Amino acid sequence: MRIIKLQLKNWKNFTDVDVKLSKRTFIVGANASGKSNLLDSLRFLHDISKLGGGLSKALSDRGGMKKIRSLSARNQPQVEIKVDLEDTVNNKNVIWSYHISLIQESRGAHRILIDKEVVKCNGKIILDRPDSNDKKDPLRLTQTGLEQINVNSEFRELYTFFQEISYNHLIPQIIRQPELFFNTNIKMGDDSYGFHFMEKIIKTPANQRAARLKKIEKALRIAVPQLSNLTETRDENGVPHLEALYEHWRPNAGKQQESQFSDGTIRLIGLLWSILDGKSLILLEEPELSLHPGIIRKIPQIITNLTKKKGKDIQIILSTHSPDLLSDGSITASEIVLLDMKKAGTKVSTAADIEEVKTLLESGMGADEVVLPYISPNNIEQLELVF
Repeated sequence: MRIIKLQLKNWKNFTDVDVKLSKRTFIVGANASGKSNLLDSLRFLHDISKLGGGLSKALSDRGGMKKIRSLSARNQPQVEIKVDLEDTVNNKNVIWSYHISLIQESRGAHRILIDKEVVKCNGKIILDRPDSNDKKDPLRLTQTGLEQINVNSEFRELYTFFQEISYNHLIPQIIRQPELFFNTNIKMGDDSYGFHFMEKIIKTPANQRAARLKKIEKALRIAVPQLSNLTETRDENGVPHLEALYEHWRPNAGKQQESQFSDGTIRLIGLLWSILDGKSLILLEEPELSLHPGIIRKIPQIITNLTKKKGKDIQIILSTHSPDLLSDGSITASEIVLLDMKKAGTKVSTAADIEEVKTLLESGMGADEVVLPYISPNNIEQLELVF
């Protein structure tokens, strides 16, 4: 299953989004254009579906309605997310649709309620809320049908897909010393930034864990030539660690743990593990950070190769503004989503929808040559003159 279309209304810095998504999608935009916010709309679907999550927690983690509702929404109080998904069952295409609209009470407790929640399968309505039960008990509208097991049985496939969405934006410093970040605003229960990355590796079944680390080690031997024998271990207190040999002038190579790995090494391990571990949709936030340009240029092909070998219909959506990553000649206009900042909210389009960009890409120019200048801030050449 994969998402083929995303529609947003008044979500953060987007007032109106209607964009097609490919199996491999590259979100490109200037700083503060909303790349992270676009990815977060899909993380939101995961958060309302995951065990121990739900609508209330997903909203609380984001600061409530005032933080997710676009400042450009004006007199439109609703915030909406709609996704269309494509699946193949018994060699037949199945089209799912999930639509949720939220609104905040203007009086009383100011609760955030479900204004609309609709699930469709091949055009047939499976769930349509508010329904008669909701009208009898309005408190039901504080929970989605996705998070209620007794409600989602007829669209369990959709629930499972959302629940398995993963997000990766590992922060090397957190992996090295997670205890230093206990008092920060980063959510400790969120694996996205690396708090529980080591535990996640250790808890993976032994055979699967060994196979993944062996594959990652092969990549490290090329990208970080002096590292070898990547494995997992535990210290005397039972704390999990990654360990590798670092070859240098000494006759016997010294062992290093993740606390001694470079930022780039940790980011590369995290990127490869996340792709190998993904089950449905993988969201990657600027995977190029801390990596050498030579490695960055290989990321699009690494993604393609790993997802093919997994034998699953894995979808990967990543944000980037790296010319090295976008220089890959296999990237097509339909795989690039462009974010263009406007006063009334960021405009979202695929490169294939912009005739000028599409024509240049089809003429043989690289996405780095065409796309990055298109989304570059106006008068950027004057920046140096400020100083």
